[in-house]
This record gives sequence, structure tokens and C-alpha cells, in this order.
Amino acid sequence: MPTALIAEDEPLLAETLAAELKSVWPAVEIVARAGDGLSAVEKALALLPDVLFLDIRMPGLTGLDVAQRVAERWPADRSAPEVVFVTAYDQYAVDAFEHAAVDYLLKPVERGRLERTVERLERRLAPSSAEASPPADLQRLLGEIRKAMGQGDGAAGGALKVIRAAVGNAVRLIPIEEVFYFQATDKYVSVVTADGEALLRTSLKELTDQLDPDRFWQIHRGTVVNVSQVRAAVRDRLGRLSVQLKSRTELLPVSRQYADRFKQM
Repeated sequence: MPTALIAEDEPLLAETLAAELKSVWPAVEIVARAGDGLSAVEKALALLPDVLFLDIRMPGLTGLDVAQRVAERWPADRSAPEVVFVTAYDQYAVDAFEHAAVDYLLKPVERGRLERTVERLERRLAPSSAEASPPADLQRLLGEIRKAMGQGDGAAGGALKVIRAAVGNAVRLIPIEEVFYFQATDKYVSVVTADGEALLRTSLKELTDQLDPDRFWQIHRGTVVNVSQVRAAVRDRLGRLSVQLKSRTELLPVSRQYADRFKQM
């Protein structure tokens, strides 16, 4: 019976992935779940599952860090685990994932895409399969993915250049310079431009980590603004600070935590 570990820091997403995985792959046994990177490493090395489903961004260690640590300490007499990365960004080096001996899933995980992943895993785990041998150099592949994600050498080139956001049933490609601001909603992030709004399937925290900090400032727990689109910072009669944009009428509240950024404006 194939075994799997799911590492995901959002309990609801972990539960959903586990349920969907059992639905499309009844034979798999989910031997553990982990809510952070360090726990994922410990459980993976203790239980030696056949497959690791790793969220890219988790507290403590990223999914890439987990995969690397597991690869470094995996028993020499056991076949290396298959690795499936789970990410909210299709901007994350999809080509690198496609060409590596690993797989990836986009959040929210679609059943059809998960079925294709399971088919690939079943082929690779089959004893007689030509795909059954582990990657020749998992650490090298992880290095390539890190480089494509802008994490390889700390270069500034890792900031997002284009946002892929949903507008109805379509996917819109939005150059980053056209974004006025990002605002968190219940499950998505709203991307606001001169043409209206679109939805991005990620958390604001994950998004902020991929933005140029000189261009995009967080001004509130749920708002990140493009500084080049700011006309002024204004205070109302009660002293509350807001940002006024160049081409839109709404005012964006600035929390006290971020007010210092506008002292010279």
C-alpha cells in the first residue's frame, strides 16, 4: 500500500487535500499530516512515506527546504520519496516543476489535476516501471526551482512581474506596474487596477513575499499599495491617516503600524 505525508499549515486545505486524495487514490494511506516545515521533516524521516505533498510556504521551513533536508537525511537503503509541491502561484517556475522528477499542484487543488498527479505517482511507484527510479539528484533539481523562483542567490530578480488573476471564468495577465493595490478578502486577494478588480487565489502574506518592497508597501493588515499610484496621504478630523490614489476615488486606511512610512509625504 502506498503511503503519503501531507504538509500544509492551513488545516482546512490539508483536510480538503486529504479527502480529495483518498477519493481519487483509494489505495493510498495518509500516514501523517504536518502543519509546519520542521514537523514535516521529523515525520517524514520517522515514517518514510512513499510520497510527500509539501506546501511551498509554511512556518519554519518552506516546502523546498523540507524536501532538501529529507533528501539529505533519507536512509541510503530506501528509495527516495516522490515529491509533490503545492503552491498558490502558477508564477512559481512551472517549467522547472514540469521538467523535474517531481510534480506540483496549484491551490485550490482541482480534482482533474490531482488525478493526473496520482496517475504519475502510480507509474513511478510501480516496481516494474521504468519511471520507478528516484531522481538522480533531487538537490540539484531543487536548486533549479529555487533559482527560477528567485530564491537561488538572493537576487532581486525574484519579484513578480506579471499577476495572473481571475476575472469571471477568464484568467487575466496583469503587469505588476498596472496594479493600484491588493486587498485581502475571505479566501482570495483582490487585485485592483484602473480597469477594475480581479481575484488572485493566494493569501496576502504569500503575495507580499513575492513583491518588490520598494514599490509595494503594506499599509494595513489587509492592504498592500503600489507606491507609484499614491497621490497623497491625508488625515481626517480625527487624525486617522488614509492614502489617496491618483486615478481612483476611494481612500485606503493606513493603520498605525505603518503610518511612519508617510511622515514625509
